[in-house]
Amino acid sequence: MFTPAVAQAVSRFGLPSSLTQGALVLGTAPAGAVQITLDGQPIPIATDGRFAIAFDRDAAPVATLAARLRDGREVREQLIIAPRGWNISRLNRLPKYPVPRPEFERVRPGELARIKAARAQHTDAQGWRQPFLWPTTGRISTLFGSQRIYAGEPGAFHSGIDIARAIGTPIVAPADGVVILAADHPFTLEGNLLMIDHGMGLNSAFLHLSRIDVKPGDHVRQGQLIGAIGVSGRATGPHLHWGMRWRNTRIDPLLVTGPMP
Repeated sequence: MFTPAVAQAVSRFGLPSSLTQGALVLGTAPAGAVQITLDGQPIPIATDGRFAIAFDRDAAPVATLAARLRDGREVREQLIIAPRGWNISRLNRLPKYPVPRPEFERVRPGELARIKAARAQHTDAQGWRQPFLWPTTGRISTLFGSQRIYAGEPGAFHSGIDIARAIGTPIVAPADGVVILAADHPFTLEGNLLMIDHGMGLNSAFLHLSRIDVKPGDHVRQGQLIGAIGVSGRATGPHLHWGMRWRNTRIDPLLVTGPMP
């Protein structure tokens, strides 16, 4: 996934040879870079010159990566983002949303505020550097990017990947990180929700758990037991929903880990 620069003396970005929608990208900044931006937004650079960026499911076909060097020069690179095909289901006889219950409308804003606050945390986690593991293995029941069209009106696309397994199946940390949210009660949609920050703006969310084995602030290691699959929240059957984000960009875990073993 990660292609280093051929030589640090060359003032170019080290990037993979191809980029696509829904992908996490690890790169190397040009030698002497003191700042880099993606479409004008600042991107942190690690002390060894490495950085992380990502492209959403509906990312535009072109993005601009720029670096300002110590000697005042600027390096710019136009990135071509390949489109992907998505699994679209058309349900012409169903309404887009059921009428929300008063209890949901009362509780949901507080849940969303907790999720937003968790994602706003910055930790010293270094898991973003690692090749990611699958938190569990099994049948993939829903792919990232899938979407339903209700009577011609599109619903939100599926922002993670669903793995169908029995209740109680253990899940492990896919990479090193810091726990930024471990729900003390089930959320209305996500159920028992666990979120882990992997550093550089990259985080994982694990939904519908039957139990959570870690607490906020815990540093977890790749492969460590963190919880178990359940059917809490809005779920039609036992499964793990694994979502990944870089900042506000939703990315495809399948592209981060590679094929299910």
